[in-house]
Amino acid sequence: MRSRAGRTLRVAASLGVVVALGLAACSTDDKTSSNGTGGAASTPADGTGAGQMSDKPLVIARSMDINSLDPQRAYCDTCQIFMTAVYETLIGLDKDNKTLVPRLATSWTSSPDQTEFTFNLDPNAKFADGTPVTSTDVKFSWERLQGLQAASSYLVSLIDTIDDSDPQVVKVTLSAPNSAFLAQVNASYLGIVNSKVAQANGATTDSTTDTAETWFLSNSAGSGPFELESYTEGSELKFKANPNYWGKNGPKFPEVVMKQTDSAVTQRQQLEQGAVDIAMQISADTASGMGGNGVNVEPAPSFNFVYLALSPGVKGGEDLTPDVRKAIREALDYTHLVDVTVDGKGKPQPSPIPNGFAGTDGLAAPTQNLDDAKQLLGGKTYEFDATFPSINVYGVDFSTAMQEIQLELKDVGITLNLNPVEISVWAEKISSDGIPVTMLYFAPDHTDSSQYVQYFGLVDNSQWVTWGKVPADSTQNELLAEAFGTQDETARAQVYNQLAQKMIDDQIIIPIVNPDLFLASRSDIQGVAYSACCNLDLAQLSRT
Repeated sequence: MRSRAGRTLRVAASLGVVVALGLAACSTDDKTSSNGTGGAASTPADGTGAGQMSDKPLVIARSMDINSLDPQRAYCDTCQIFMTAVYETLIGLDKDNKTLVPRLATSWTSSPDQTEFTFNLDPNAKFADGTPVTSTDVKFSWERLQGLQAASSYLVSLIDTIDDSDPQVVKVTLSAPNSAFLAQVNASYLGIVNSKVAQANGATTDSTTDTAETWFLSNSAGSGPFELESYTEGSELKFKANPNYWGKNGPKFPEVVMKQTDSAVTQRQQLEQGAVDIAMQISADTASGMGGNGVNVEPAPSFNFVYLALSPGVKGGEDLTPDVRKAIREALDYTHLVDVTVDGKGKPQPSPIPNGFAGTDGLAAPTQNLDDAKQLLGGKTYEFDATFPSINVYGVDFSTAMQEIQLELKDVGITLNLNPVEISVWAEKISSDGIPVTMLYFAPDHTDSSQYVQYFGLVDNSQWVTWGKVPADSTQNELLAEAFGTQDETARAQVYNQLAQKMIDDQIIIPIVNPDLFLASRSDIQGVAYSACCNLDLAQLSRT
């Protein structure tokens, strides 16, 4: 799930970022260095130095959605924060949310046809135990992500071979062109694990033999500025500073404590009382009147969205025919849903590719058409199970949203039997029997539009082909391959526009709201910023 898995402090720095985001991170057309300068990976993305270590821990209030702390299994909003802090990627993302910068790799090159990529590793990079980061660690991490067939494995689906013969050089060959590959390498889920430590504790590249997930619940093996200290499900996630961190932008806090806090109201109270330093899921109505007295609150647009998902291939979803799915889409009042869910602080979203990404220009906004909805149903009535996680994400209370959707669908003769459950219960049900109608959320894994097609589209092995138990569409497969092989940004955006329209027409994923978010923190906390790949980068935070 995304969050990403995965996701919630993903606040756009400005509206201009939204427009610029979609294609800026893609690779070059010829075989040249993609970062231009080939600078050292230890140079922090924001250009800051190490700063002063605070004598107090950083405390964050959020509703956590952790599915795993295994670096190749984790996939959620909270997981992005965890992965970014503990397991570094080869490539980072600058604060402008469009420029790729060195991280574990000092430089990288790509072939003109975008099938071969070479990364030069920083010789200074090391894991928390002092072990150097080598190409073998990269090979193991990415091949394990492939082998475990986890939710984020789609990011490495086109990797054919990885040459690790030189410890400082990673050579990747893809099975097909992929213009999004460098953006995918920047995704937090491609963080690198210490292969020797991981394998010593049960990690393999085969899902049938891998036994490491339990070990990763209480241990970590990364190169990031923080290490896992402890995790108590339903209570808190603790990070500790990595005393052996190799880079310049090291941790500014001896400890970071993430406290499970479901209610936005409670998060506000804790923030205003000084019990926490950051509140990550402040809703629009809760944010009203906040600010001052030691608290900063900044609203901003986001790329996140909450959506309704229809699964016609699962038990109980047999009546979700194309006409019924279209009727559901046309029965909803999207403007009113934005008002109900986020007090008008957001926007409707036409397709699963969010507003501002490549391919969204010119898409018609979703509108309510009750007469058409009723005509599509032909006077028949329908009833569906609607099991959904009882969570509040991006300020959207899922129970409130689903109750409003239930009311609006009732007007056209569709009954939803609402069943709010814990997210762990939901996850088990959706991955086994499936759920006819549900609600979930998504935020970017990286900066390329391909991720939305790979996750939501009817392409081979997508998440909603799997969960919805519906067949893939050969045309969408062909269009995605065309997008991956297209280097011209304008032409590639046109292909994604076709894919966005096809996903609209499928009526499998119906976006409900693209909310603005509220960045809330104590006034002495500096560096809180949106990242389109990584949610919240703990290494960028400091206390004045």
